[in-house]
Amino acid sequence: MKRIPVTIISGYLGAGKTTLINRLLSEDHGLRLTVLVNDFGRINIDESLLQDANAQTIALSNGCVCCTLGEDLTAALHRILAEENHPDHIVIEASGLSDPVAIANTVVNEAQLSYGGIITVTDGENLSDLLDDDLLRDQVSQQIRAADLVLISKCDTLSNAVIEQLNALGARTPTLLESAPLADLLFDVLPLPVGRTGAKSAHHSYATWHHRSNEPMDRCRLGDKLANRPDGLYRMKGFVLTNGGGYELHVVGRQVSAKRCEAEETVLVALGPAARISREDIEDWWHS
Repeated sequence: MKRIPVTIISGYLGAGKTTLINRLLSEDHGLRLTVLVNDFGRINIDESLLQDANAQTIALSNGCVCCTLGEDLTAALHRILAEENHPDHIVIEASGLSDPVAIANTVVNEAQLSYGGIITVTDGENLSDLLDDDLLRDQVSQQIRAADLVLISKCDTLSNAVIEQLNALGARTPTLLESAPLADLLFDVLPLPVGRTGAKSAHHSYATWHHRSNEPMDRCRLGDKLANRPDGLYRMKGFVLTNGGGYELHVVGRQVSAKRCEAEETVLVALGPAARISREDIEDWWHS
């Protein structure tokens, strides 16, 4: 039986992994894809953000793969392999907190799968801030070092500073994420052996928060709230129902994006380093 190739999409919180996969799913590549989604919160927002109803999507447990997902990932892969009609390619969207090498080791241990490499999406706008942050630097660096291909998102041109930082980390093939077709770029990677990144550095603890409500929020109040976010809240995403309609919300560090969407309820997840913020801090801010 022909082995099914597996590509792992890695990258820190808010780097653009789901956007990348949506672009891939919208392309006319003729491949039957299965996407496994691992989000950091109890509510799997990323699964809702994937826009291609023709692709099979499997939501994995919340949390980071290195800590909690091993059995769930293995069970999902076995379920795919047991199906009569196999996909042409499996794509795993890793949580922004996960260790891509741990996922790769799970794939390599399955004889019916072919390891297709780790693609790490790097946030060109926030990379310098992340690498300057003592709490976040090691985790971001590890995901970059693990990559067989580094894709730089959220910038139109490559700055010398970003290139120098990536080269200093030993990034392999840093490439600007442009409008060219993705399938050939992602699926033509020649992966290096798994485990080449050295000793794994454990990341710091994160405070996570989730919220679900059917009650609309005043749109002006939402704007004020987002403008006065608590220090330490790095990532927030989901859907907000307001008296002016629904919004798809993304907070990444200092950047905030809210665009119109259809929403029947408010569904949100958020997190930040536990040394800087707590779940109670996020809860108090949201309900203030």
